[in-house]
Amino acid sequence: MADSLYEEVGPSFFDSLVDAFYEVVARDEILRPMYPEELTDAKRHLTLFLVQYWGGPPTYSHERGHPRLRLRHVPFAITPAARDAWIAAMDVALDTVRDRVSTERLEELRAYLTSVARQLRNA
Repeated sequence: MADSLYEEVGPSFFDSLVDAFYEVVARDEILRPMYPEELTDAKRHLTLFLVQYWGGPPTYSHERGHPRLRLRHVPFAITPAARDAWIAAMDVALDTVRDRVSTERLEELRAYLTSVARQLRNA
């Protein structure tokens, strides 16, 4: 087994995951208003964050500093409905990449993302 998820799956895994996530976001009536019109930067930021968190290069921190997830999400009213919509969108995205990662790693990733979404609820 690779030392990190990033080493196991490589960068294209995270690109695919984030692309699938934002396909759902773009159509979601709760989530879409929380994002900028153009999603390119948001997609890049999430990809870089996930890559770094899961053992890849620290490009996110080099470009944006410490992740400070709670602080970065303060401007958004993350209600229980928004949190649940985010988790549901990420679940769809995770299902699209499930054949590219072990079940154990997939569940580790799902648990982490769900936990973070719950922690970021602020309204």
